[in-house]
Amino acid sequence: MKFPFPKWNQVTPVKVYQIEQGRYGEEETLIYDGKCFYDEKSRQVLDAERRLVLLSGLIVIEGDINPGKVIEGYVVVDGERKNIYRAKRPRNPDGSVFSTELELS
Repeated sequence: MKFPFPKWNQVTPVKVYQIEQGRYGEEETLIYDGKCFYDEKSRQVLDAERRLVLLSGLIVIEGDINPGKVIEGYVVVDGERKNIYRAKRPRNPDGSVFSTELELS
């Protein structure tokens, strides 16, 4: 069973770039260019070293934008570059990926 995704809520254009270490340094790859749900609410979380990190927003995109790979890099939303702090992939009851959630710092 799959839950319906609220496509009417996706109104903000975004570009998501994957940064990987290549043979000649860092390589940037565009992995998503389309619309998303963007929440600009900022909040604070503690990282692994118990330091306070300020998150500047959340992006929710339908489905899995980079299947089987870890998402690390940055996004360009409203002409502003923001780093990806953490990525989550909540699942449907049937095991498929419902959405990709990117927390921004």
